[in-house]
Amino acid sequence: MTAIELCAGVGGQALGFERAGFEMVAVVDIDGDTCSTLARNRPDWYTVQDDLNLIEPAKHQPMDRADVLSCGLPRSPYSIAGKQLATDDRRDTLRATLDVAAYVRPRVLVIENIPTFLTAPKFESARTEVREAVEGLGYEMVSSTLTATDFGVPQERRHGFMVAMHPDDLAHFRWPAPTVEKCPSLGEALFESMSSGGWPEAADWAAQADGPAPLIMGGATGRGGADLGATRSKAQWARFGIYGGSIGDSVPGPDFRRNPDIEPRHGLPRITVDQVALLQGFPADWDIVGGKTSAYRQISQTTPPPLAEALSRQVMFALQRSSGTV
Repeated sequence: MTAIELCAGVGGQALGFERAGFEMVAVVDIDGDTCSTLARNRPDWYTVQDDLNLIEPAKHQPMDRADVLSCGLPRSPYSIAGKQLATDDRRDTLRATLDVAAYVRPRVLVIENIPTFLTAPKFESARTEVREAVEGLGYEMVSSTLTATDFGVPQERRHGFMVAMHPDDLAHFRWPAPTVEKCPSLGEALFESMSSGGWPEAADWAAQADGPAPLIMGGATGRGGADLGATRSKAQWARFGIYGGSIGDSVPGPDFRRNPDIEPRHGLPRITVDQVALLQGFPADWDIVGGKTSAYRQISQTTPPPLAEALSRQVMFALQRSSGTV
């Protein structure tokens, strides 16, 4: 079965679909570094760099059809920091996604966004547009929120999903059950990396970081350099012994000593882009193209592949059951 990923970003959702057995026939994103990341890691994917609001699918033969069309909508139009302008925000791609769905007519449409997209009264008109569009295609739609820690991703992260398909297919769809009994803590996830530079306090730090990492955020386009978010978010990271004011260039070395009583920039370790990728559930060999700010922006705003894979397997199972192949 085949899939197309819109607003593909660093490839988290697309990688999840691939792991579930789908062939990615096209991935689309507006950012140059992002498309270079996709092309470097998956040269066999047909990668399109284009503005989804301006794209003409007919000019890209691989986008003619697919079993699944998936899109992780840009979060800024639906976030408080982005003023929650939704479809009135020029960065939003919801209507463009629905237009591409009308062209491709996939068996399944998957839309991902922040959980409040599914429930907030402010976004009811946007949800109505989705419902009307999928009904026009002859689909029915369900929605739910999935939590990253349920799928082994060591981070307090929740994603809202809309899944639409023909009623005969939807009858076989179930939301994924948790795949782990206990999710690794931040310290467990990063201990090997934190100790790789010879830092003698890595074990003590890991013992202190005994819960899932805070939500990885920040790095929005136009917001400035790479950091771990606003003041509240940085304070959450500090409780786990991490300085959130910037992203590190390397892991702590043998001479580094924690000292939270001095200026935090110098008294706490910083996590690197590679470590952020680990906290997002990416394989260690996933090569992210671009400078630190660009790389962090790509990895911080993606869907963790293990979560995407769990959902994708349920989509695959529903289509196979409906077709009588399982």
